[in-house]
Amino acid sequence: MDASTTSATALRAAHERFVTAPGAVPHVRDLVAASWRRCEMHGVRPDGSRLPPLHTASAELAAYRRSHPLATVVPLFRELLGAGAADDGHVFAVADADGTLLWVEGDSATMERGRRMHFAEGAVWSETQAGTNAPGTALELGRPVQIVTGEHFSSAVHAWSCAAAPIRDPATGRVLGVVDLSGGGTVATPPALAAVRGAALAAEAHLARTSTAPVRMPGAVGCDDVRLNVLGRDSALLECGGRVLRLSPRHSEIALALALAAHGVTGDRLAVELSDREVSPSTLRAEMTRLRAVLGPTLLGSRPYALLRPVRTDLGEISDLLAEGRVAQALARYPGPLLPRSDAPVVVEQRRCLEQQLRGAVLGSGDPELLRRWVAADWGADDLPGWSALAHALPGGSPQRAAAAARAHALDVERGIPPQVVRHAAVLQRSRS
Repeated sequence: MDASTTSATALRAAHERFVTAPGAVPHVRDLVAASWRRCEMHGVRPDGSRLPPLHTASAELAAYRRSHPLATVVPLFRELLGAGAADDGHVFAVADADGTLLWVEGDSATMERGRRMHFAEGAVWSETQAGTNAPGTALELGRPVQIVTGEHFSSAVHAWSCAAAPIRDPATGRVLGVVDLSGGGTVATPPALAAVRGAALAAEAHLARTSTAPVRMPGAVGCDDVRLNVLGRDSALLECGGRVLRLSPRHSEIALALALAAHGVTGDRLAVELSDREVSPSTLRAEMTRLRAVLGPTLLGSRPYALLRPVRTDLGEISDLLAEGRVAQALARYPGPLLPRSDAPVVVEQRRCLEQQLRGAVLGSGDPELLRRWVAADWGADDLPGWSALAHALPGGSPQRAAAAARAHALDVERGIPPQVVRHAAVLQRSRS
């Protein structure tokens, strides 16, 4: 089945059958069917009711873009993909290896349409956050991908088509990011896929010519002010001396474990904190060697493993705000769960503790505005006691109270939880305030 020849109507019908009939076999291309199943497993909503998250503030994004290795090839993409954007009504985008859009340029009307669904700089278009889409699925599969109209898992993107190709470090083969074309019918064609393939190859050739060493972010040597951002993202950002370094998922887990261990940690203990399965000493040493090559020897020490500079974390800052009773400020600065895709024991435990503390503080506050913000977020949308607490906190007879109560009732019915349990949970939260 070819992506460019299947009708939009047939694709949307296949999508409707898949999301409304559990176990239905989707009549779409194999790569699309596999992607839809991954999206379903990760809890992505197919109805377009949740837009991809915007995780990066403008100042942070600007610093990160300046230091990213793909910054040097953006002018090349403008020449290869940006020309004719206004005539064809398309945009090109460059994302990092986690699917965060770093540059989005092209036709102004198409860019505005994209912004309304968060296809904009700073938004995360990984498959787990945005569903099946060319940039996210290309990163998931490690190869060029074209996704047209109803092949997108989220119905909010069914009017769009896109083609994307990953870009690799020529020296190591590591994926640095992805280049994408998005728009209307002109992008649902074989030439569009060929264009992004060619652009990715041209970028890799440029990187090979201009770099004699593996491409990596600037190290943190000589930096005294270090900050680690680990909330609401799958890969940590380490800020040091005005530079921003995005760590790999495994290095993110290690950096967090070391930041939490003020006096360092032995290799045996670190191995236990990183995995429920046995991690051999040689494997851990190799991983630490790679991390030291990234961070520099003046930041990462050994025997025991430790960060050699004081490290502030967004996790610690929110914990401090909660300890001071500043619940509104803590909630305002909480972008989402700690390294949400990590299953490292140290991450799982810290994630659970922070979520329990923040959720308990919000539900116990009895503040309608805080409760409204909690249930409006992705992590609180299905929080039955949260909706129940909001209903009790709102004025009697108000439409908002009725809506919150209806949502709580719907969740109650979905889960088959006896109503008295829900009422007891809400009363218990209020009694703790």
